[in-house]
Amino acid sequence: MSSLREALWRAAANRRAGLPRTSSLPPAEVDDAVQAVLRRAFEHLWEHGWLPYDVFEMVRREEDERALSFLVDSLALEAGRYSALHPRWQEQLEEIEATIWWDVTQPHVDQWASRHIELREDGVAAAVAVLGVLITLPGLPEIVPKPGTPLSAIDHHHVDPKILNRVRGLLAKAESTAFPEEAEALSTKAQELVTRHALERMPLEAATTTSRRLWLDKRYFDGKAQVVHVVAEANRCRAVVYDLGFVALVGEELDLEIVELLSASLLVQATRAMIAAGEKARKGDEARSAVFRKSFLLSYAHRIGERLRTANEVPADDDRLLPVLAARKKAVEEYFGTMFTRTVSKSTPVRSAAGWDAGRSAADRANLSIT
Repeated sequence: MSSLREALWRAAANRRAGLPRTSSLPPAEVDDAVQAVLRRAFEHLWEHGWLPYDVFEMVRREEDERALSFLVDSLALEAGRYSALHPRWQEQLEEIEATIWWDVTQPHVDQWASRHIELREDGVAAAVAVLGVLITLPGLPEIVPKPGTPLSAIDHHHVDPKILNRVRGLLAKAESTAFPEEAEALSTKAQELVTRHALERMPLEAATTTSRRLWLDKRYFDGKAQVVHVVAEANRCRAVVYDLGFVALVGEELDLEIVELLSASLLVQATRAMIAAGEKARKGDEARSAVFRKSFLLSYAHRIGERLRTANEVPADDDRLLPVLAARKKAVEEYFGTMFTRTVSKSTPVRSAAGWDAGRSAADRANLSIT
């Protein structure tokens, strides 16, 4: 058994080592070995700040659908080992549809192979591919209690469902309309609605400062991350960009939920506007180049940030809100400083004036409001 585990680990650490032969071994022995090496990798990651969706995203970016499928099953099995899971864990497992579909009294690897019309060796290869990604991942700050940790006094301040439905409806319209001016008006309405909602609740509820990770597509990552950054800043949050492919957000629970909602919508609008800007251009024209699109997104983010800050301004004489806002800002800064002791500022050059102008125009038309 131990020799098979060692062989699986070697194969994951060095793809040239080749896969161990398992066709003649008892199914249970193979399954136990696969589960043992993955469990070892998972335990290390949970100790170092990783969450199920983070792992899912890394495997999705590095491996094929077979490996991703095996990972999802393995996460479902892993979650079943713990008596207590943080709600964020549960939410992420549901998001990636990690459920036990197989007969747990029988070896999983063979059942996975049968379901995917594969051989056992293919299941082992998928497990090794997953393991090969997991063992290379760096440590991350811990943002929720590790699985199995006793959970106490977890109090989540979510956006009111009625408000949330209105916001989603406005953003859905903003994303689907072919008229930029209409999209801009709708998005602005959404921002105004959630801002009003957050400010009304702020004096009545205790702050719950926490952190979330927002994963983004790698293509034009810097520009997309900048969009998230300005949305976070406008909604009283802090953001740190990781080259792994995500933006780490720090803020009050309700504000972070707002940032995720608005960022997702604005990124859809920005991407659509960016592509539309080059639709009529001929192949080789600047409007279809990578530098144009990068500059477009950076300019879009810059202008959206200006508009959001204006939409979110609090009157300077509001004696009820200003002390609360100051306390919340201090809490966010302290939490941020604890989580990120070493951050580096990064500047991204703008290499296309046409892209910058087009991005600013698109941001002027983006829909930000909610009614």
